[in-house]
Amino acid sequence: MRLRRLAGTTAFKLSIVYLLASALFASALISYVGWNARRLIDEQIGQTLTAQINGLADQYRIGGIRRLTAVIERRSREPGSFLFMLQGATGETIAGNISGISNTIFTDKNLVETRYQRLEDEGQTREALVRSFALPGNNRLLVGRDLEERDRLNVVLNQAIRVLLGALLVFGGLGSFLVARKALARMDALTATSQTIMAGDLSGRLPVSGSGDELDRLAGSLNAMLERIGELMQGMKEVSDNIAHDLKTPLTRLRNTAEQALRTGQSKADYRAALERSIEESDGLIRTFNALLLIARTEAGAGSDAFTPVDISSLLKDMTEIYGPSVEDAGGTLVADIAPGIMVLGNRELLGQVIANLIDNALKYGFPLQANFPTVITLSARQEMDRVVVTVADHGPGIHASQREKAVERFGRLDESRNKPGSGLGLSLASAAANLHKGRLVLDDNRPGLRISLELPAQLSAP
Repeated sequence: MRLRRLAGTTAFKLSIVYLLASALFASALISYVGWNARRLIDEQIGQTLTAQINGLADQYRIGGIRRLTAVIERRSREPGSFLFMLQGATGETIAGNISGISNTIFTDKNLVETRYQRLEDEGQTREALVRSFALPGNNRLLVGRDLEERDRLNVVLNQAIRVLLGALLVFGGLGSFLVARKALARMDALTATSQTIMAGDLSGRLPVSGSGDELDRLAGSLNAMLERIGELMQGMKEVSDNIAHDLKTPLTRLRNTAEQALRTGQSKADYRAALERSIEESDGLIRTFNALLLIARTEAGAGSDAFTPVDISSLLKDMTEIYGPSVEDAGGTLVADIAPGIMVLGNRELLGQVIANLIDNALKYGFPLQANFPTVITLSARQEMDRVVVTVADHGPGIHASQREKAVERFGRLDESRNKPGSGLGLSLASAAANLHKGRLVLDDNRPGLRISLELPAQLSAP
């Protein structure tokens, strides 16, 4: 069963395919080398035979058939691979060291491969490359060379092919087995962790070997996804808890208002006042749910596919004109310090909502504790290299460093702000929008007061 699982893995199948391809390539390569070596040997033999024929023809021209016969007899007795045969006009063998040659060979002037027998080895047939030459007087000369060296090369090459294929099969099969076993072990570990996660344990993470291969990259991506899912699930749980806790009070007030009107109301004016209070509480609930929905959509990435270049400088100037009178009515001053021509890529409406929330947050909680300290809210924007920093600063009580993380959570209202209107969702929306725009929201000390910075990637090139 284990071997069947190993043989069924993709790694094993791919290893076998690569093994067969390597074996075919190696065999083809050795065969090609052997074919070229054989062709080169044949060419060299042909050149050598041509030189031998030319030399013997010179001997014939110098001393005639008698001298040629003596030279062939002497060379035939010398050890080596050269073959000679001299035939007379009637076809009889005058001199040489071979026999068993077909007469048709003498009519072919090209290099011919044929079988022959040596005179001293009667009955033993061998192969040779021969070339014939016609002499005056219808005499014929044949010179050849034994192909034992070429045959020995073929034997060596065939043995090399067999050894190579055997080594490839053995070591390749062993390597395929080891690779498949390692891949199967890692896949089993991934499967086991996946089953644990599917059973409801979102704390499980896929194992990473540290090799940086494709399985590690896949496991890393899935772990990041699981981390994000865990954060969303935790956020959903926190939202549910916060809704149950923070919306219980306005719902209770809404019910008590209606109940009191039914119990004590005596005139149309009493009922009208109760209905107006109920509508006011309902509007607050609707705003809270709309803010929750906007945060949820922002954290889910809704609208990121419709990002356009946004002129932050122009947007902040508009927000200054809108909120300046409100700040003045509250007894303060909204100061703008905005660099011109700052561009980001994002959602203009969402960024406008975020800036409005930050100004509104400063307007509610940013008034100074000292009576003689000026009430100033500063709205600034600047570009630093490849990022844009939008800051809203006040001189109020600020937020202690240990509570800043809680302040950006949903319904994250601090104890000192419980008696003021609001749902505790403004900074949570700002943080979600910053993450959507691949930026961040930073809360810092303004000495005194709170400085909130929205950092966004800059749109460096013109749209």
